[in-house]
Amino acid sequence: MIDRKAEVILSALGFNDEELSILLIDDERMAALNEEYRGKAGPTNVLSFSMREGEFGDVTPLLGDVVISVETAFREASEAGISLDERLSQLLVHGILHLVDYDHERSEADAEIMEAKSLELLRLIESNPQLSAF
Repeated sequence: MIDRKAEVILSALGFNDEELSILLIDDERMAALNEEYRGKAGPTNVLSFSMREGEFGDVTPLLGDVVISVETAFREASEAGISLDERLSQLLVHGILHLVDYDHERSEADAEIMEAKSLELLRLIESNPQLSAF
């Protein structure tokens, strides 16, 4: 199911021929990745690793990796009163948008743009009209 959602998201963004790797992992592994790549202790909900950066970024059809901690997603879904599937959709959208150069941390304006695009994409893959962007 998550692979179909990724296809819909990528198609809506105009990335029909690109590839994506999605990893669903536990908090222990996520904490290790978060420490190694971001220098932050503990797990996070989603990480994105772009394959489009650097000297050879334009020669691969692979956009990159979206890594989601299912344990963290489950906790967050419970706290938000939504299903795990809905939370995974939110995180998938968020991760993919980072891979295609959306960044909510650059500026407030960029955050607003990313939130609007997130909502647009969520409406394509989820039926809950009350589901927020992230």
